[in-house]
Amino acid sequence: MNLSLGDKIGRPVCLTIIYTIVYTVATRMVKMDFLSVREFRASSRNIWRKLSEDGKMVITNNGKPTALLLDISNDDLEETLLTLRQARAMRLFNSLRADAERRGFLSEKEIEAEIRAARAEMKTRK
Repeated sequence: MNLSLGDKIGRPVCLTIIYTIVYTVATRMVKMDFLSVREFRASSRNIWRKLSEDGKMVITNNGKPTALLLDISNDDLEETLLTLRQARAMRLFNSLRADAERRGFLSEKEIEAEIRAARAEMKTRK
């Protein structure tokens, strides 16, 4: 019987490896231009041209990233917004998970107590 890589090491591990490879390749191919707010104000016409060529730029304020400009079309606006929302949600989830891991995970009894307390609080709000 032939086993696939996913069968040998487990599907979640296999997917994690695949995602890591895709992410690594994609991020190495990404070239990002950084512009200060001052540069953005001074030469916006050239920036819009460059944005349509490169597809993305980071605007900085006092040397710190402040905004991300993306070249999008009407056809992919909704998909782009959805993707950005999903990425933000994933970052928040990962942050919460890391914070929970640092503080220590709750036991099942503690989780049930938290749920009961939240439900009781919701009832008092109504």
